[in-house]
Amino acid sequence: MGNFDDTKMGQEFERTLVEGDREELDALKAWLFKENIRLEMEKNEVKRMEEKFIKERAQFQSEMDEVNRRLVIERKRLKQDELFFDKKMDILKNGFAQLEAERKKFEKEKTTFEARKDVHESYQRQEKNQDMAQLLFQGVKSQLALKKRYKDLIKMFHPDNIAGDHEMVLTINAVYEKMKREYEFERQA
Repeated sequence: MGNFDDTKMGQEFERTLVEGDREELDALKAWLFKENIRLEMEKNEVKRMEEKFIKERAQFQSEMDEVNRRLVIERKRLKQDELFFDKKMDILKNGFAQLEAERKKFEKEKTTFEARKDVHESYQRQEKNQDMAQLLFQGVKSQLALKKRYKDLIKMFHPDNIAGDHEMVLTINAVYEKMKREYEFERQA
């Protein structure tokens, strides 16, 4: 009921007390009794709802505390994971840098080795060619025979020929020059 009904009932109650008869007074008492019971029930309902809300609020607060606790734990775990990831990334970066340095070192060693190998192979070829040229000039007893053999060998090993060999020509030239000097030295002596 609204304020209007309460005001009306209050005025009627006063009028009944002043002018009223017994029946109206009993009806008014019955109404007041029912109204008191209704108010008491509503008061109990409000109290029950208040207790329920307090309980729900406490439960909600407890749940919020648990969520916050878990959030803090997850943040710590996430921070640890980030640190762990950063450490792994640093290890990988250092590993890649070390691999790159080792690759460069290996390339340098490989280049050095290949150069030494080429020099060694060249030296062996020259030595082999030197021996071969010595064999090719074997049996030459005069300067004229030396010159003839030299011309024949140059024709055979000239790089423009199919079987030509530039290194062999250089070796033949070196042996020819050496033998030519020896024959000239013998002739002068």
